[in-house]
Amino acid sequence: MDIPLIEIRNLTARYGDETILDNISVDIMPNRITVILGASGCGKTTLIKNIFRLYQPSSGSVKIFGREVTDMDELEYEEILKRIGMLFQNGALINSLNIFDNIAIPLEQHTRLPLEIRDRIIRVKLKQVNLAHTELLTPAELSGGMKKRAALARALVLDPEILVCDEPSAGLDPLTSASLDNLILNLKELLNMTIIIVTHELASIHRIADHLIFLDQGRVIFTGTLAEAKKSTLPAVESFFQVGTF
Repeated sequence: MDIPLIEIRNLTARYGDETILDNISVDIMPNRITVILGASGCGKTTLIKNIFRLYQPSSGSVKIFGREVTDMDELEYEEILKRIGMLFQNGALINSLNIFDNIAIPLEQHTRLPLEIRDRIIRVKLKQVNLAHTELLTPAELSGGMKKRAALARALVLDPEILVCDEPSAGLDPLTSASLDNLILNLKELLNMTIIIVTHELASIHRIADHLIFLDQGRVIFTGTLAEAKKSTLPAVESFFQVGTF
């Protein structure tokens, strides 16, 4: 029986007096793509930020790799973070650095590998995301889809066990979005990763989702497979999947 890589229990998040997430309890299982979805403003990105301590939850428990992280000190948690890659919504590339140097940042900060080995790893990651020809280009010289793939290469450079993607298709045209989804699927199989994706893009959900966590007004109202979600009679879930036909 698989053991969850991430266990969230009774997680509540507040901004001032406003409750954004209300008593969330879900598991993220290994070796599958879990999509966190729901309408805009439902708390998807806030959930990710609270799981990974970009914000501190108001209450509740978060275990990653079986270890409670909400009260872990910074040095301990840094070791956990080395096992997690993050693809931010806007890519978060540094415009003053070329692509090679952007991808080098996690290796420089978290390893003591010889320069030759680091350079080899960076070139392997660029090849995995089909950007082998771009290492000396700056982010400004890349298309939107290429920037996302470069940021993905940086997220993968430490060979994480968990990859988190926040709205990876945001701002991309349908063809580029489909290409990025297919790349994520291929990398999941190649690297045997657990992937968490925050999105409200129906087309992407249909292409990549193994498991869904549906949020509505800060609560989890559904967890299950895509097929189960499409049969759901919950009004918010039913309405979400009736927006498009696939």
